[in-house]
Amino acid sequence: MMQPFTRHTAIAAPLVQDDVNTDQIAPILHSRGLKEDYRAMLFYRARRRDDGSDNPDFVLNKPQFRNAGILVTGQNFGAGSSRESAVWCMLANDIRVIVARSFADIFRENCLQNGLLPIVLAPADADAFTARVIAADGAAPFTADLVSQRISGPGGGDVAFDIAAADRMRLLEGLDDIGLTLKHIDEIVTWERRAAAVQPWLQTARDGR
Repeated sequence: MMQPFTRHTAIAAPLVQDDVNTDQIAPILHSRGLKEDYRAMLFYRARRRDDGSDNPDFVLNKPQFRNAGILVTGQNFGAGSSRESAVWCMLANDIRVIVARSFADIFRENCLQNGLLPIVLAPADADAFTARVIAADGAAPFTADLVSQRISGPGGGDVAFDIAAADRMRLLEGLDDIGLTLKHIDEIVTWERRAAAVQPWLQTARDGR
């Protein structure tokens, strides 16, 4: 069941890189088991040295960002393969908002299917907001509010963001594709009954008789 999204308050971590791909986010070598540890999988190669110890230089390993719930990044975030586990890894680490300059299309759709808010800011706003996140350095949280479509936090005023009305509705109501379909269950049932009455031979064919 997809968790609805209204607002999320958390520390924002700056991962200021372009073209971060899904194999970097959720390495395939760590997603071959039956019971995946999605929390540990997130950015596994970047977070670990060759000997398996933590890489202290990676942003999410820094003490002030270990519990970050908002990720601020660059262009084309989520490029590469379509693996949905890249989003599951984010959610397993309580990251429910990603602010990027742009998203790969499939990754963005996977975010919407799983209750993670993908925000794209206008270039000038993105520059200013990234600077605020870097300056805050994890000392105070930011809030992404989908109801008002604004981000608030230290270092400046609220920042407005755009999101398609259909995508906003899906997140607010917690609807994946199945949930969206079930919003029309009355119309579906009416159509099925009408089809059964008008074309009964289709029902017997479907039942295998």
